[in-house]
Amino acid sequence: MFTKWRIFAVNHQRTFSVHLNTMCYCKIKANLKRLKTQLPLTRNYSSAPGIVGSDVKSLHSIINPPVAKIRNIGIMAHIDAGKTTTTERILYYSGYTRSLGDVDDGDTVTDFMAQERERGITIQSAAVTLDWKGYRVNLIDTPGHVDFTLEVERCLRVLDGAVAVFDASAGVEAQTLTVWRQADKHKIPRICFLNKMDKTGASFNYAVESIREKLKAKPLILQLPIGEARTFQGVVDVVNKEKLVWNSNSDDGKDFERMPLSEASDRELLRETIEARNSLIEQVADLDDEFADLVLGEFSENFDLVPAEKLQAAVHRVTLAQAAVPVLCGSALKNKGVQPLLDAVTTYLPSPEEREDRFLQWYKGDLCALAFKVLHDKQRGPLVFLRIYSGTLTPQLAVHNINRNCTERMSRLLLPFADQHVEIPSLTAGNIALTVGLKQTATGDTIVSSKASALAAARRAGRGEREHGKKREAESLLLAGVEVPEPVFFCTIEPPSVAKQPAPMNSDE
Repeated sequence: MFTKWRIFAVNHQRTFSVHLNTMCYCKIKANLKRLKTQLPLTRNYSSAPGIVGSDVKSLHSIINPPVAKIRNIGIMAHIDAGKTTTTERILYYSGYTRSLGDVDDGDTVTDFMAQERERGITIQSAAVTLDWKGYRVNLIDTPGHVDFTLEVERCLRVLDGAVAVFDASAGVEAQTLTVWRQADKHKIPRICFLNKMDKTGASFNYAVESIREKLKAKPLILQLPIGEARTFQGVVDVVNKEKLVWNSNSDDGKDFERMPLSEASDRELLRETIEARNSLIEQVADLDDEFADLVLGEFSENFDLVPAEKLQAAVHRVTLAQAAVPVLCGSALKNKGVQPLLDAVTTYLPSPEEREDRFLQWYKGDLCALAFKVLHDKQRGPLVFLRIYSGTLTPQLAVHNINRNCTERMSRLLLPFADQHVEIPSLTAGNIALTVGLKQTATGDTIVSSKASALAAARRAGRGEREHGKKREAESLLLAGVEVPEPVFFCTIEPPSVAKQPAPMNSDE
């Protein structure tokens, strides 16, 4: 009898323990879920300086690549078109994050502010640095809401190219028109990515037609979708006549096959691809004289024989001249089509040396940089984002601010990676840098090596203008700031008391 009672007591104790643990687990889980939007999440998405992990690349390997291998691009679009999700996939496939972040989960790299993760939107632009197949890509993820249009404006000012993301079910939307006009204003070449091809109601033809009609642009169809909405499986590379199909069993989208289209298994798809390729060749030949001479001379009888490399080079020239826009498609959320998009960025968008900046000729290789954004850090003070147009930046360098007519010393030089930064010894022309120590510099200021360098550049510019018969002041070529749009309304927010005032957070100037 005593033995049975002892067994019953032990079993009852185990049952109570399991029940208690279950209650604790549920309570902890509920608390975490409730606090998820209140606590900023952190992700170890970059290797520590000088350390290369087994699956995450180190930023030190790409500090100063050749200028021809640099691409400064921005991601721009209407609200909820998929900019941040596309950026997240780009970072993952290029090897700079260990896992795929999600906007709904609040763990993306570029949306690192607590307010962004709570609301699931992009509020401020964020810069990240990565490499892809030997190319250095400085990427800026911009907001889609009209309230933060200044963020788009000042970032486009320093970029060489842009990726316009579209919701394939909606086509061109209201804010798409705004960011497109901003890109036109700064004469930025761009490519179009028709995102959300897996979404119900997605239509490739409708989205392309809306680009043609609403944006008054000439779309160059470089890809065709394999299926739409629920049947979306992959894309067809029109230039190379290949199909790219993603493995349905792959969770992260890294596993996909690139196969040439065959008459036996892809008869209808091959016919559509050949028609699209011939149409593409005709479009590009109308816009590029060099390619037209090549096509009419050697390949007038059969467009199928036109080499893919020649066609890609012609599309690059047409894109650089902003005569047309290449169009690609995919689904960033379903991890399809992002790798070909990265290939298109490096193939069709320009490098810094292909962009014309007339004022650079007056500096003769001396340092010239533009401060396009200022962040305030409570520990390090002002953090100034600089686009370097010529010369080299190094830590502890004394620089001259033309706008403020003052000289400051830069204490540290960093490579931006969202809210984490890597300290570097130098950075050359064509790159985007983050500096510490420039306390008087504001958005739109021009930074040069010294006051003497600025005066020498002004004299050269003055002589050049007199030779061309222009009456503008020489300094107008040197100071290229950011135009701030008129505010919709003014508002001041104050706490009821000092005790209610929250601790200072990172804010944008």
